[in-house]
Amino acid sequence: MSEGPAEPVTDVRGTGIPVRGNDIDTDQIIPARFMKVVSFDGLGQFAFFDQRFDDEDNQKEHPFNDERFQGASILVVNANFGCGSSREHAPQALMRWGIDAIVGESFAEIFAGNCLALGIPTVTTDEDTVRTLQDWIDDNPDASIDVDIAAERVSYDGTEIEVTVDESQRRALVDGVWDTTALMRSNAGTVREVAESLPYIELEG
Repeated sequence: MSEGPAEPVTDVRGTGIPVRGNDIDTDQIIPARFMKVVSFDGLGQFAFFDQRFDDEDNQKEHPFNDERFQGASILVVNANFGCGSSREHAPQALMRWGIDAIVGESFAEIFAGNCLALGIPTVTTDEDTVRTLQDWIDDNPDASIDVDIAAERVSYDGTEIEVTVDESQRRALVDGVWDTTALMRSNAGTVREVAESLPYIELEG
């Protein structure tokens, strides 16, 4: 099969936003009551909603409410981010908020897979390195961070840190084949030939 139309994701650059805490689950990222939508459009405004607002919709202290981090595209998190239910709405909400890459200590496997389907790299490094980067972002909210997926490296303020990118994720992003739906559409003829060869699939038309 030939490559699909997805753009390769080899390098992501932008300002950072730190969200601290281990085991931040998908219900915190996007509460279930906001999942009753026909499409994912508009989900971004509800990202971390219950952490950002109280019961009277008054703002609470949270990085996503902090004016310093508005427009940031690189999210920096701690351990087991995206755990809990497998809802794809979580990375959809983050993407629609404006997040293009996530650096963290570790990620729930299904969450990382759902991020990959959107072309959002999830790269990992150790606890101390993450906390140092989060602190630096707090002090330098307007400074740029570079996430090099191909080289497995994050650079900021003259500092380079090695990160780990799951090999299958790295290949999919760098080769531009992370969008499996687009890949199948671009190879519709081959997909149909394979389907026609399977005795348990009946095609119409």
